Amino acid sequence: MESWLRSNESKRAQQGSMQVYHFVYHSLQTCFCAPVTETLLAVVSLVQFLTQEEIYNSWPFCEDFYSNISYDMTEDEQKQKQKLKLYSNWRSSCSWRVRIALNLKGLKYEYIPVNVLKGEQFSPEFTELNPIGYVPVLVDGDVVVSDSFAILMYLEEKYPEHPLLPSNLNKRAINYQAANIVSSSIQPLQNIAVLKYIEEKVSADDKLSLLTYHITKGFQALEKLLKDHAGRYATGDEVFLADLFLEPQIHGAIKWFNIDMVQFPLLSRLNDAYSELLPFQDAMPEKQPDAPPHH
Repeated sequence: MESWLRSNESKRAQQGSMQVYHFVYHSLQTCFCAPVTETLLAVVSLVQFLTQEEIYNSWPFCEDFYSNISYDMTEDEQKQKQKLKLYSNWRSSCSWRVRIALNLKGLKYEYIPVNVLKGEQFSPEFTELNPIGYVPVLVDGDVVVSDSFAILMYLEEKYPEHPLLPSNLNKRAINYQAANIVSSSIQPLQNIAVLKYIEEKVSADDKLSLLTYHITKGFQALEKLLKDHAGRYATGDEVFLADLFLEPQIHGAIKWFNIDMVQFPLLSRLNDAYSELLPFQDAMPEKQPDAPPHH
């Protein structure tokens, strides 16, 4: 008898929970559209009234609802990602930064190669996108953005997944400073147009000496700037904007300008850390469709 009473009591409790559940459901339904009602009710029932099994038993369309949400989000994501186009060059460090950002944010894009050695960046079609004739250019639907810094800021605001900037204002300022040292004080001298101009004025040895001087000067500044802020990466244990500028510049300095990194222990350590990250690996020059074989 006692066992029967306990069993009966349990059934009545479950029935009571179900009555409350249906009461809440119909009450919410009068105030909200069905998807909002269903979502709110799922949360309420999970934390207060029902087990997950009871939810599915009493809510036969629950699984369909969740699968539809998942499908719709995936479809929306696909539409979003399909409209992104990146005009890029395999070796361009500016394009490289943007490729890392797109990878970090999980954004797929159409890669449109621009052969800067052949001067394709000065074609009427390209200068229509970027009048100054530099890569990269990002096309997002009707929006066209050129200059890597501008593209990264656009991506940060439009696609906030995996933020490129820390919430801490001081760390954010350090990221801006590090990025600007690379983009304003080091990299511009490595643009093809600038290199060609330098070659017309000085010998090949003097050109290399000039480039290595400015790379070294910039790296010394970065070592001092980041020494009190670096963690696993440039400004802590998460990848942020500064890292996107540093990795291509460090890699290029080693591979193409023979910079001795022994004098830059912090930047060397960061470079090793970047090499372990898939979004960085996939953005490497040799993995781009326009990279020449055995470059």
